[in-house]
Amino acid sequence: MNAPDARDAPAPTGHTRAPRMTRDQRREQLLSTALRVFSEGGYHSTSMDEIAAAAGVSKPVLYQHFPGKRDLFLALVQFTLAELSEKLERSLANAETNKARVQNVIDTHFEFVNSRPEAHRLVFSADLMSFPEVAAQLDEFYQGIAVAVAAVLGPKAGMPPAQATMLSRGLVHLVQTSAVFWTRHPEAGTREEVQDRIFRLAWGGIRTLDEERREPAPKLIGNDRG
Repeated sequence: MNAPDARDAPAPTGHTRAPRMTRDQRREQLLSTALRVFSEGGYHSTSMDEIAAAAGVSKPVLYQHFPGKRDLFLALVQFTLAELSEKLERSLANAETNKARVQNVIDTHFEFVNSRPEAHRLVFSADLMSFPEVAAQLDEFYQGIAVAVAAVLGPKAGMPPAQATMLSRGLVHLVQTSAVFWTRHPEAGTREEVQDRIFRLAWGGIRTLDEERREPAPKLIGNDRG
């Protein structure tokens, strides 16, 4: 009689251990947990013990990925800003006109603060500006997005790179601060209403640059007989 095939054996009963996470998966899980815990308790009141307990890991495991609370927080800021940057760059790539690009930048920011309230509250919190590293990361984020916006908006409007970057940075600041303000003051209007107002304000200026670029030079008619 042949031995039974192992594939025909009944499945084991009882508790089955979940598959072990890779290092990258564990890091992402810890960042996700830290975002929630920081958002609930604030940076200063949150301890590494609380984050480890919420993530279901030992404290040494948490410290294997992040040497300290400040390192964990800075990694979280970097992770969140990288996510938002990717969304913004994708929205720019999907637009064919400057008008659509401005609309997409506005919509992407508002979608982020609306769908990721914990992330935007943590990253754009005013009381964290006292952290030089956070301020530096935010400045790098704003500059990177401004350069990306300028690269597609500037040539269409006939602006030199430095000027296009300056104006694009102003646009990004306008949209980001307006989106955060809206989350704190919903009485300002619905998302659609507020986005429309911001678009009208931003596009009202940018459109003049487009028109300026397309407008032919004035022609002199006749002779000056003055």
